[in-house]
Amino acid sequence: MSFSHHLFFCLNQRSNGDDCCDRHNAFALFEYAKNRVRELGLAGPGKIRVNKAGCLDRCAQGPVLVIYPEGVWYTMVDQEDVEEIIQSHLIKGLPVKRLQLDS
Repeated sequence: MSFSHHLFFCLNQRSNGDDCCDRHNAFALFEYAKNRVRELGLAGPGKIRVNKAGCLDRCAQGPVLVIYPEGVWYTMVDQEDVEEIIQSHLIKGLPVKRLQLDS
């Protein structure tokens, strides 16, 4: 495996007025995660990759992030939630139960 973890942030946009992750600040949370992972020295081959994703089909629960290889799904509200996911799940190996969605 070329990365220990892949983070996929749904950045789907819907122009028809339906709910989507984009309407819930998903891009800003993606950017925060990408920058923090880099700042913490966790990015790169063999480490963590933060990816953009299209629709992950969980629009009503957005914004949505899924982390592989574990397949853990999260919803988050702000940068503090993303930071908790980084510190707990990615660094300590402990998924953040309060932010998890059913997979």
